[in-house]
Amino acid sequence: MKALSKMVVVLAVLAAAVVALVWWDRQVEPEGAGTVAATRVDAQSLRERQQPHADAREGDGQVLYGDLHVHTTFSMDAFVWALPLMHGPGARPPADACDYARFCSSLDFYAHTDHSESLTPRHWSMIKDTVRACNDAAGPADNPDVVAFLGWEWTQMGNTPETHYGHKNVILYETAEDRVPRRPIIAGGIAYNAMRVNSLPFTDRFVGPYLTDFENRDRQFLQDDKRMELASIPTCAQDVNSRDLPADCIEFATEPADLFRKLDEWGGNALVIPHGTTWGYYTPPGSSWKKQLTRKQHDPRRQKLIEIFSGHGNAEEYRDWRAVAYDADGGLVCPEASDDYLPCCKRAGQIIRSRCDDPDSADCAARVAEVESNYLRAGRAGHLVVADVQPEDWLNCGQCTDCFMPPLNHRPASSVQAIMAYNNPDEVDDDGGALRFRFGFIGSSDNHAAEAGTGFKQVNRHTSTEARGAANELVQKRFVDAAKPTGDPARPRSFELGNTPYNFLQIAETERQASFFYTGGLVAVHAPTRTRDAIWDALQRKEVFGTSGPRMQLWFDLVGADGTRHPMGSELQGSDVPRFRVRALGAFEQKPGCPAWTVDAIGDQRVEQLCGGECYNPGDARTPVERIEIVRIRRQQDLDEALEPLIEDPWKVLQCADEGDGCAVEFDDPEYPQIGREVLYYARAIQRAEPTINGAQLRCEFDEQGRCIAVNPCHGDSARTPLDERCLAEVQHRAWSSPIFIRPPAADAAPPG
Repeated sequence: MKALSKMVVVLAVLAAAVVALVWWDRQVEPEGAGTVAATRVDAQSLRERQQPHADAREGDGQVLYGDLHVHTTFSMDAFVWALPLMHGPGARPPADACDYARFCSSLDFYAHTDHSESLTPRHWSMIKDTVRACNDAAGPADNPDVVAFLGWEWTQMGNTPETHYGHKNVILYETAEDRVPRRPIIAGGIAYNAMRVNSLPFTDRFVGPYLTDFENRDRQFLQDDKRMELASIPTCAQDVNSRDLPADCIEFATEPADLFRKLDEWGGNALVIPHGTTWGYYTPPGSSWKKQLTRKQHDPRRQKLIEIFSGHGNAEEYRDWRAVAYDADGGLVCPEASDDYLPCCKRAGQIIRSRCDDPDSADCAARVAEVESNYLRAGRAGHLVVADVQPEDWLNCGQCTDCFMPPLNHRPASSVQAIMAYNNPDEVDDDGGALRFRFGFIGSSDNHAAEAGTGFKQVNRHTSTEARGAANELVQKRFVDAAKPTGDPARPRSFELGNTPYNFLQIAETERQASFFYTGGLVAVHAPTRTRDAIWDALQRKEVFGTSGPRMQLWFDLVGADGTRHPMGSELQGSDVPRFRVRALGAFEQKPGCPAWTVDAIGDQRVEQLCGGECYNPGDARTPVERIEIVRIRRQQDLDEALEPLIEDPWKVLQCADEGDGCAVEFDDPEYPQIGREVLYYARAIQRAEPTINGAQLRCEFDEQGRCIAVNPCHGDSARTPLDERCLAEVQHRAWSSPIFIRPPAADAAPPG
């Protein structure tokens, strides 16, 4: 008995020692903001950026390039993707975003936009300090090497089309402590909960870091510590003016209307920029932007721009197919497949039918109907209603097969083209007309590794895009595959988004998504100087354009009868035949590596660690522009009018004979005076094709009828796709001008109907 008691005591002491050792081991310092490099960008490099192009005309000003959508590992999803166990780069704090923009991508401006749902008061304070330090390091305000804007991402998600409004970046003009909000305003809901709840069992949280990635276990400890820190911050009182709330609480805005109201309470200049509007990774099937076209949910003073392209795909293009249909009673219906679109609910039925003993039996038909219904009810997690499937089994279902660099599971009713066609005559716009969206177009990266403006080269798939995956089988099993259903693969499963222990990343289509991550876009502004004021003014007047990454140059003007230039973004009224001019220059072809001045400024080791050994490094030759495409969109008369006849894409195609000095074309629209409604026009300048990361997305194999019969996804993990595989395919990169809007005088407008 004494021996047994002694053994129990020894075991208890050993257990206590192990617990104490683990407790001591997991004490890690909270992630800091890093330190901005004090060195200035090379003066000669800066002068070269400011040189006018060969075809410059009086009044052109400069074209400045930026990225208004940049995350660091202060964002919880970015932190997860940056974990070495997901093949990530490790810590990428706010100072890295500044240094990358200055020394790697040579941007003229960028905005810090971490997910507000991930930020505590401590994080927000560090971000503000870092943005100010970046501006200080950039040099004099009248000629800085970069302009850093403060902001955040309002990450709203709903599980149904009725509750979903989507993601919006809030960009602030001011940076001074007394001129900016005390706290970022969060959306709450799905993103808020996902960033505060650890879905892993306690034993996995305790032991997992030692088993999955012992060498980098401190990063997992930090992840758990941050979750607990986020959960410890109380929520702010509702219905209290934002200025009267304490700094140390979490402030919610559940709908865009609440966000706009709270920004008004703070005052000051702020832009609210929607993005990822068609990204099916988080957007429910059946979603539409129609419900946001009200004075309550849309603020034309702040919501002036929309992100048309990012590293998560192209949100531009409208298509008439849908992922879900509805019967007369509003019930969910799985649409039939067409030549250019395979609904994933239909593919789920095909998979189940292929597993039936008798595919023609009534029992099999019932299973097919059940799985199609289950898929639709599961929303964006529909892929979890079929057991024992691999990403390859879904073929190219849900994808826009003829879109330029589409997002995963494109949602066309929320595309930029659809948004620009919507018109609500039941509410009045600021100009007295029907309420409509009058957005300028930008691109940005949505990079989650503090790499602002990554689209300058198609290199380093695992750092310049968000293509991530499990580093070993244990991570794949315990995290990536955790939510996947098990059991009889011939029987449908059900899945309820609102009743699951798994977090957002585990139930999203993360594996297929890896084939739809790109290096990201850019925003370009026409500005007379490099100052904050000049950049902000260009954003406000919408004299901006977006690119899919390369630094193309683009001008799009309406030329008045008196020769007056009305640039992209202009809103005009008239009944004459409009005449337009487009000029475009391709991007400079890139040399490998980094310029010598970058190495001199921050050193070889920092260039490799921060830039991955590759920087914006232009040569002397430009990529030729092959054609200019013009898109014409006529506004709806009311929100029920069909969109497809109103969106003419392309309306005109104008070929170029560019030998390196650009392309210039002119055209007019003799039909405009008879149209009798507002019309908007925008230009796309399209370069010669070049090899591009994930340019072929799922890499379909087609049969003789053009049907996708097999796919070869570009996976984020090394077990299925080598880490050095770039998954290149030829793509014609492009730039999108902001639209020019023309509406007839009120007496000439056609009546609704």
